[in-house]
Amino acid sequence: MFAGASAAGANWIGRGAADFADGNGFARGLRFPNAFLSRGFTLPHAPANNVRMTRLTVYLSLLLAATAAYSDGLSLEAESVVPLPIPISNNAVVTVSNGERQFVISFAGLGNGRGHDDVLAKTFIHEPGGTAWREAAPLPPGEGRLAATAVGSGGLAYVFGGYTVAADGSEASTPWVHAFDPETGKYTRRQDMPVPVDDTVAIGYEDRYIFLISGWHDLGNVNLTQRYDTHTDSWVQATPLPGRAVFGHAGGIVGGRIIFCDGVSVRPYANRPRDFVASGACFAGTIDAEDSRRIDWRVIDSHPGRPRYRMAAAGLAARNAVLFIGGSENPYNYDGIGYDGEPSEPVADALLYDLTSNTWREISGRAPATMDHRGLVRAGDRWLVVGGMLAKQNVTARVTAYSLR
Repeated sequence: MFAGASAAGANWIGRGAADFADGNGFARGLRFPNAFLSRGFTLPHAPANNVRMTRLTVYLSLLLAATAAYSDGLSLEAESVVPLPIPISNNAVVTVSNGERQFVISFAGLGNGRGHDDVLAKTFIHEPGGTAWREAAPLPPGEGRLAATAVGSGGLAYVFGGYTVAADGSEASTPWVHAFDPETGKYTRRQDMPVPVDDTVAIGYEDRYIFLISGWHDLGNVNLTQRYDTHTDSWVQATPLPGRAVFGHAGGIVGGRIIFCDGVSVRPYANRPRDFVASGACFAGTIDAEDSRRIDWRVIDSHPGRPRYRMAAAGLAARNAVLFIGGSENPYNYDGIGYDGEPSEPVADALLYDLTSNTWREISGRAPATMDHRGLVRAGDRWLVVGGMLAKQNVTARVTAYSLR
């Protein structure tokens, strides 16, 4: 457990709040008027020229404009495969391998109605090559949640956090961690997150460690990197982020190098309440081979175009790159309506960050526009987007398999 932190649930404030302030200088123990505690509150639209969060990222965006991204002839082929039993969005997804068997698993998420009553705790499992998904026991404790995340390690799926939605629309980050065995269909409770987060990026490393990078905790974003050890069922704090904390970002890992981008940060003002604004910042983190708590975080160029929210992303070891698919350029509440009050729409293209050349590539192809994702998962030699939202905030059961050519 971290110094100054407790394993309490969604109402944790903490004596060490100053140590865990988000990137805007907000300590999580600082209370705001009730109207502004939920991400569901409609906030003023941030002007486009205010999207970049810092002078540094503004400089990088200008630098990127002078260095065009390229596609190098790459294309992304998309094919619809066996759909989910029901439409689901904002679900935690993961692939788990156990010997010769491979399982694609979907946890929790949002159903077709996009309201409070449509927040799910369902678990669905699919074995690539099969003709259907099968339903397993619901994600404990049986209460629906959104923005959870999952990582496979040692033949098990580890599911972290997410947030619940009450009838009045209020949201609470959950501390829960469970290991799920897809062969037996059983869940095992693991050590709670020291600081519960949702809408985080979860990264697996060496088939043992899982890093939770930034994310939202009840009242605001946190800049923490929390490392979970699946062997010892224990947590430590890794190197925190040097930039502003975000939620709804996306990323992946190749070897010991993490890449993540975008999401939403909190902007404070002197004369009015805070805003939620899109972040165009991207970071690379190199994990120390001798002490994986230590991560060398560095700013990298922002990708081409506007920042995106809730993309699907994963590291592609064979290409030494991280692939990002879809997302929305207008950050939104869980129902797909933007924080600016406008309906959000998905984007259809893909982006690739090449770790060899440290450059971005824009990937051509005829992929469907899609958003509201919690991961991009491998199935054989293809990558799956499982569920999500299509145009006009339509929650979908579609599962799309992507191949990079």
